[in-house]
Amino acid sequence: MSEKSPLLHYRLTTSTCPEQKDVFKHSGAKAGRDGRRLKEKPARKLGVVFGVVVPTLLSMFSVVVFLRIGFVVGQAGLYQSFAMFLVAYLIITMTVLSVCAISTNGALDAGGAYYMISRALGPEFGGSIGIMFFFANVCGSALYVLGLVEAIMSSFGVPEEGAAAVTGLHQVLPSGYWWSLLYGTVLLFLCFVVCLVGAHIYAKAAFIIFLIVTTVLTSIFISFFIVGPIVVILPDRSVLNSTSLSTANYSGFQLHTLEGNLLPHYTVDYTTGAMMNFASVFAVMFNGCTGIMAGSNMSGDLKNPSYSIPRGTLAAVLTTFITYNLLSLLAAWSCDRHLLQRDYSFLGDINIWPPLVTIGVYSSTVSAAMSNLIGASRILYALSKDNLFGGVLALARKTSQSGNPWASVLISWLLVQMVLFAGKLNTIAGIVTIFFLLVYAAVNLACLALEWASAPNFRPTFRCFTWHTCTLGIIGCLVMMFLINAIYAFASMAFMLVLLMLIQYLGPISNWGYISQALIFHQVRKYLLRLDVRKDHVKFWRPQVLLMVANPRSCTGLMTFINDLKKSGLYVLGHVKLGLLDGLPSDPLQSSYDSWLSLVDHLNIKAFVNLTLADSVRHGVQNLLFITGFGGMRPNTLVLGFYDDCAPEDQLQGKILLPEGHSLDAVNPSVDPREQQSPFFPNVRGAEEPKDLQGEEYVSVIADAVKMGKNVTLARYFDQFNREEVLGSGRKIRGHRSTTGPFVDVWPLNLLQPDSRGYVDICSLFLLQLASVLQENRAWSQARLRLFLCVEAGCSLKQEEEMKLRVMLKELRISARVQMVVWDEVVALHWQRQGGMERGNLEESAQNEERREKQEEEEAEKEDDIQQFPSNAAQLTDEYVFAVNNLIRKHGAPHPAVRFLYLPRPPADTSLYYAYLHHVDLLSRDLGPTLLIHGVTPVVTTDF
Repeated sequence: MSEKSPLLHYRLTTSTCPEQKDVFKHSGAKAGRDGRRLKEKPARKLGVVFGVVVPTLLSMFSVVVFLRIGFVVGQAGLYQSFAMFLVAYLIITMTVLSVCAISTNGALDAGGAYYMISRALGPEFGGSIGIMFFFANVCGSALYVLGLVEAIMSSFGVPEEGAAAVTGLHQVLPSGYWWSLLYGTVLLFLCFVVCLVGAHIYAKAAFIIFLIVTTVLTSIFISFFIVGPIVVILPDRSVLNSTSLSTANYSGFQLHTLEGNLLPHYTVDYTTGAMMNFASVFAVMFNGCTGIMAGSNMSGDLKNPSYSIPRGTLAAVLTTFITYNLLSLLAAWSCDRHLLQRDYSFLGDINIWPPLVTIGVYSSTVSAAMSNLIGASRILYALSKDNLFGGVLALARKTSQSGNPWASVLISWLLVQMVLFAGKLNTIAGIVTIFFLLVYAAVNLACLALEWASAPNFRPTFRCFTWHTCTLGIIGCLVMMFLINAIYAFASMAFMLVLLMLIQYLGPISNWGYISQALIFHQVRKYLLRLDVRKDHVKFWRPQVLLMVANPRSCTGLMTFINDLKKSGLYVLGHVKLGLLDGLPSDPLQSSYDSWLSLVDHLNIKAFVNLTLADSVRHGVQNLLFITGFGGMRPNTLVLGFYDDCAPEDQLQGKILLPEGHSLDAVNPSVDPREQQSPFFPNVRGAEEPKDLQGEEYVSVIADAVKMGKNVTLARYFDQFNREEVLGSGRKIRGHRSTTGPFVDVWPLNLLQPDSRGYVDICSLFLLQLASVLQENRAWSQARLRLFLCVEAGCSLKQEEEMKLRVMLKELRISARVQMVVWDEVVALHWQRQGGMERGNLEESAQNEERREKQEEEEAEKEDDIQQFPSNAAQLTDEYVFAVNNLIRKHGAPHPAVRFLYLPRPPADTSLYYAYLHHVDLLSRDLGPTLLIHGVTPVVTTDF
């Protein structure tokens, strides 16, 4: 089953029918393995008892139940022993609740904890934890094997040279490093054979061992009631000096014995010579409680993992908790504290048949070694199937006809064998436990993330958990890690981070879904609701841009430039597809979104994409202006490409777009690369092909945006804009910052209405703000603003205007160089035209001038009313506009990277739209990359 398979599809194809092949093909499986996968279903033979309860019980009991109960009670006393078990099982239970929740939330495949974490937290986190869990199981298996060898050698091995111990008749096995390695290899090979045959054989072997361990535990409980008071001879190594007692008493159930064992009495551990305390005893005891994932590791071999894992794990945890507490009570009630502290194997001394406890120790150790070995192989198999490390783990994907991953078992066995060469593993025993705790913390974190994300599809049938239990589990696991060994805890976390970064940068991107996306959605929705548009203030204004794109192939330069201009604001790429949904079988835009997002990744811009279907471009832009954004995050500036007769150029020709949001296998390697070079966008319009909108409609779009209170920017000649070349001029040259940074020219006067008065209006200030925003961008930090102030040579207010402008720039904290431009000859052309029209009737001319000035004053008073349009129907001549264009070009040395020009409002009379567009065209012709800007909202303030 693929993670993307619909639930209905999954329900209809879970049976072993031929249609299931399609599901496996969809999940990326090769055709050669489909048949084997279909046969793998019958291999899931394990139920609750054999698959979960038995492995978990054996893994949690191991040797602790036989060799560490007396140690815990003798050092900590009965009261603190109960407290330790309560705290330990509280941590464990919190983790078990998380495991139960995740395992009952849909299908669960092979891999156990790794599968749960990776599908919830993503491949990076899951893969790093999976590797650590794999190595923890490998080292754990080696630890148990070596522990078993040491136990056998202590009973049946010949003492090494120099040892003072007396050789018994049963001590016949040769001793030494190589002999111990040989014994460990033989024992490990027996475990390997059992695991290699299959999980069902392992389950049967584990069940036999479980019966043995159960029999031994039963004999221990019976012995407490049957065996009378006896004197126990302590082991030679537990006698610290010649004055120490060599015997201890087993008193049977005596009240005074219980009273003597109630309180703690920490002393020196005779096996290590270290002084014990609460933390050290708790750490030793907790090591025996870390086998709760043994059943989950068998998830790929269970008939119904969602049913078996919760019931089996909870039953095993409850059983071990009761067993540990009963044994602690019975030991404290019947055994002298001196016996508990000086003989950790006292259960064999007081047993009705002492060799039975030794058999239990050997059996539990073998089962723990097998459990870790088969758990490691299943984790490795799951990692190889997910292809997180490419072809490195390709061999581990091989399975037998019955579905047993024999290659993973073989690799795991070889690694355990390599670890056995280390001989003593005391140096890494602590970090193995810490690895397990880190995995448990990650499981709790995965469940917590799923709960916090509030995803509708996270509805586990097991509901006995909350985010509080997950949080307690995480905190408990982390505290225990540092309590056991702070250095190992830091080292394990560092190792996990290294693995996480390696998988992040080297591994393929999965299609499992990322919990981070769900959490981000949850938080963004919450904060968008708190982003109140009624609390907007001008001093926190930032550009929020809607860039209309006709064809992305021809405007990549503009898209990257606007990305620099947005100043951490909203940036949306809008596109209008002409057509109507009537008569279409489906929305034609849905298939285009991936192409647009791939382009966003390719250009490395931070933008959203919003597409719409409309009968005209004008209606489509209106729709986008109305609906784009949420709450306080709505576009306040519309950017349009310029309407001219230039033929667009294909700037994506020959480029292959590999999106970030898709796995590598999304690109079919069998397809010709030429077919992958962004075929999703149509070819650019030819020079003779008609446009999708006419000039009048284009100006109507501008007028509509102004009516809706949006600032409007027209971008021209950005097909000539090369960001790398422009910004390269301001970069370091031989370690020194170049002084020839790019220039940004700003002309804040309405050049198409030269009789307008003053530079300080909303639109002029908006130009200055945008230019300043561009300069604040890190990439444009070396850009230098040039502000051109047009004055008449004979004007007495020349110096006064310049001084007022400089003071204003200082108050607005805008760094710009002010250049005075004398334009008497240019502006004279406009006045000559005006004078020629009114020649012969000076009185009427004066009246017209007076009416015009009055009208301008009224418009200035109403400039905040966006519904009012100025009557800029002044008779502009092409000669005057050409002269203005030449003036701008004349003052363009050194050549600027971009120019900012004042864009007047469209006229109220629609019959003048063509004249308006014609004059704007003449004004900006051959100026290079140019922004014609009309601002309608206040954007600057000195109130800080």
